[in-house]
Amino acid sequence: MVSRTSTAERVAGVLRTRIAEGFFLPGVRLSEHDIGSALGVSRNTLREAFRLLTHERLLTHELNRGVFVRVLPVEDVVDLYKVRKVVECSAVRAVTEKPPTFAKLARLVEDGRVAERSERWQDLGTANIRFHSAIAELSGSERIDELMRGILAELRLVFHMMADPRRFHEPYLKRNAEILERIEAGDGLGAEKLLAQYLTDAENQLVEAYAERSQTRSED
Repeated sequence: MVSRTSTAERVAGVLRTRIAEGFFLPGVRLSEHDIGSALGVSRNTLREAFRLLTHERLLTHELNRGVFVRVLPVEDVVDLYKVRKVVECSAVRAVTEKPPTFAKLARLVEDGRVAERSERWQDLGTANIRFHSAIAELSGSERIDELMRGILAELRLVFHMMADPRRFHEPYLKRNAEILERIEAGDGLGAEKLLAQYLTDAENQLVEAYAERSQTRSED
């Protein structure tokens, strides 16, 4: 099949992936020259890609200053987890037998273990994001997959707010493995219960980190 995806959409996909993998930090200005040269695309194409990602709330344009990776407010954290609870919990709830994509889910949990052993905490965060993207894929909906790619890229920007990435990411690796066990057993309701508590705990932890950072800034 001939792909109808425009060059700008493909460039946006590359940049979205890089954001989700933690390579662009919140507040960083993106250089049109550097990124355009690295990807071999024109300035107009890159600007269109920036426009698409701005619409997805991953970037922000500041007049006479350029394009920046967005810094998400705490209200967005709450909203992101609201969406995750609806989408991910619904996806696992429907599981009644070991799914065809189980090997992929298991591999992503193992990727997290490898990153943990090597103390590569950014890579552990990436493995975590990919695991939860794969959970959403259990729904079998391309539209949900597309939605989650944007949601999880935004989420990575939130993760950067954590002062200690190891303290944040490491405990959830074990919990991913527990959810994986329930999925393997075809226990969708059990997986949903674990996942719902997981997401609530992560949301509370992130909201608390935002509050602590806000208090520190006010004291300074």
